Parts: sequence; structure tokens; C-alpha cells
Amino acid sequence: QVQLVESGGGLVQPGGSLRLSCAVTGIDFGSYTMGWYRQAPGKQRDLVAQITQSGATNYRDSMKGRFTIARDNKKEMTYLQMNSLKPEDTAVYYCNASPFIGSGLQYWGQGTQVTVSS
Repeated sequence: QVQLVESGGGLVQPGGSLRLSCAVTGIDFGSYTMGWYRQAPGKQRDLVAQITQSGATNYRDSMKGRFTIARDNKKEMTYLQMNSLKPEDTAVYYCNASPFIGSGLQYWGQGTQVTVSS
């Protein structure tokens, strides 16, 4: 059974930082592209960042320079370091695994809430 379990969300003030973690079981982790997506109320789910099996990264433009995605293949974990958070970053953040970018096979976590507010 494939499981992706996110953690690390919470309430943070504007300008603050959070680090999200995603623990993955049930797949050959090193063979999957990992990603973080987010969904704000009333909006579609959007890509935040991806990291391929080889470690190549891709970010949504508005996250470049503020967010950093990483993976630890030994621990089967992926991370999202978020700095300089803004109120518009408030959303549910989801961990994603797919064999390759654009694959129809997608695994999702249950999501973790990030709220940026003073």
C-alpha cells in the first residue's frame, strides 16, 4: 500500500519559515519524481515544486528563491523549506509522487495546512 504522509504545517507570521516533510512508503522511492502542490480555498491545486529522481528541481515562478525542495532517498523523505512566507501562501500543501513528470500515475498525501497570518 502506497502512503505519503505530510507533516510540518501550521500557523506562521508573514516573513516566517516552515519546513514541510513527506514520508513515503510502498513505492521504490528513488525511482519516483516527488512534488509539492498546494490548494487554496476555492482555487485549483497548483504545482509548487518538483524534484526528479536525479535531483533536478523545478519551481513555480512565485516560489523561486523562497522555497527549496529536497529529497533523501535513504530515508524515503521529501521536504519543502519555505522562507519569507506571505499570506497568499496560505493553502493546503500536498505531497505527490509520480514515475515521471506528466505521468498519469499519481500518488497523493492527505495534505497539511499552512496558514500565514499575523
